[in-house]
Amino acid sequence: MDRRVEQIQEAVVAGRHKEIEGLVAAAVKDQIDLNSIINDGLIEAMDIVGRKFGTGEIYVPEMLVAAATMKKGLAIIQPLLKGEASQPKGTVVMATVKGDLHDIGKNLVSMMIEGAGFRVIDLGVDLSAEKLVEQVAELKPEVLGLSALLTTTMPEMQRVIATFQERGLRNRVKIMVGGAPVDAKFAAKIGADGYGKDAAEAVQLAKKLIGVN
Repeated sequence: MDRRVEQIQEAVVAGRHKEIEGLVAAAVKDQIDLNSIINDGLIEAMDIVGRKFGTGEIYVPEMLVAAATMKKGLAIIQPLLKGEASQPKGTVVMATVKGDLHDIGKNLVSMMIEGAGFRVIDLGVDLSAEKLVEQVAELKPEVLGLSALLTTTMPEMQRVIATFQERGLRNRVKIMVGGAPVDAKFAAKIGADGYGKDAAEAVQLAKKLIGVN
C-alpha cells in the first residue's frame, strides 16, 4: 500500500478531521489510484474503527469523529469518480419508525455503513409503514434499516414488515432492525432479516445480507 494511502487510513482511524482533506487532495494530485484511496484508505479505516469499537478499544464519540473524518475525505474524491470507481456495494435505506424522533443511533449507523462503501439514503425519523413501502418501491434498495429507541414504537417495526408482506414486496428487500430496546429475539419474532446491536455490527450485517465483503 502506498504510504500516502496509509496516512489517509491512519488519519481516519485517529479521527484527525483537520488533516484528512489535505491528505486526500495531495494523494489525488499525485495521481494515486482513486480506488486505492477509497478502499485501502477510507473504507479499510472504517473497518478498523468498527473492529476497535467491537473490542471496546474505542467508544461512540471516537467512532463518530472517525466517520465524520472519512466523509470529509470522501467528499474530496466523489466529484472525480467515474464508471466503476463510483459504484457502491449496494444501497441501504435508513429510517426511524413512526412515533419515534430519535436519530443519533440511526445517524451513526448510516455514517458507518456509508464508510463501508454503501450508498446510504437516510429518510429521517417518524416514518410510517406506508411511507417506507412507498420509498422502498421507488428507491429499490437491497437493505432497509429500521431504528427505534422507545419501547412504545417497537411494534411499528412489526407493522412495517407486515405491510411489506401485505403488499407482496417483502422479498424485494432485506430488513434489519436495531435500537436500544431491540434484541435478536424480537427481530426474529417480527420476521426481520437481522439485528445489529451497534453500528459496527450493523455494517457487518448489511454486508452479509447483500453478500459482499
